[in-house]
Amino acid sequence: MKRILVTGASGQVGSELVPALRERYGSDAVLATDIREPEGALAEGGPFRRVDCTDRQALEHAVRDFRADTIYHLAAILSAAGERDPDQAYRVNLGGLKNALEVARDQGCAIFIPSSIAAFGPSTPPDPTPQDTIQRPTTMYGVTKVAGELLADYYHLRFGVDARGVRYPGLISYVTPPGGGTTDYAVEIFYAAVQQGRYTCFLRPDTQLDMMYMPDAIRASIEVMEADPRRLKHRNAFNVTAMQLTPATLAEAIREHLPHFVIEYQVDPLRQSIADSWPRRLDDSAAREEWGWAPRYDLRAMVADMLENLRKKPGL
Repeated sequence: MKRILVTGASGQVGSELVPALRERYGSDAVLATDIREPEGALAEGGPFRRVDCTDRQALEHAVRDFRADTIYHLAAILSAAGERDPDQAYRVNLGGLKNALEVARDQGCAIFIPSSIAAFGPSTPPDPTPQDTIQRPTTMYGVTKVAGELLADYYHLRFGVDARGVRYPGLISYVTPPGGGTTDYAVEIFYAAVQQGRYTCFLRPDTQLDMMYMPDAIRASIEVMEADPRRLKHRNAFNVTAMQLTPATLAEAIREHLPHFVIEYQVDPLRQSIADSWPRRLDDSAAREEWGWAPRYDLRAMVADMLENLRKKPGL
């Protein structure tokens, strides 16, 4: 039976991935770790241990004590937050990853390492962006993601570590509030629509980016780790996508449910410049061919489910 340790478990992805893993493998088989205490279902659903991934010894002790055979390494500083403190982003995103890879090597663990559309840059073909293409990001977050992809491949080729991962597009979720990413508008807009009926967006109305509903992202994260390794030509940093959105098209989809919703625009130059450097559409054919990836949520299904679940949240 699998025994899984998750770093960054209290973050946007971890807060939904951990319950999904526990449902699949058993509550006691998944150890959530983070530098802050979890809340709600994450805290009540299984074991937790406070671990800072930049402390290799603490991470190794947690993996060894739990007898983990798989690590989901989610701890990271996101794009906009990383530009406000590049040193911290480098220390957490690369230092923490190097520690996780070393622990996986020493303890014989498989490891999931998420990358991002931020690993691309303005010189990358934007529509569609191939699986294998030039990567020259212009943010510290993007730099750490490219380096992380290379480290994952290196540890597999050099030491035989079973390192796998996907490149997340922008992620939309009703469970955890946004955490400093450039695509946060696509989550904030729903809260504002339900609470105030209007939203001021920090990106231009025509800014197209790849997006995915969190249930699909969680499923992709699990499926790539369960895939037959004999089918994997890439193993790491698979493009995955579900839909392409602009603030204007997302607002229009919300208006199908909330006709009086109003969107305004006050562009943030930093986040706009980051968004402009990212792909408009990913080519995820490699993931489809090598491990059968296919999204289940399109724009309409995602909007309907987001609004339904947000209306159930206390205080909204």
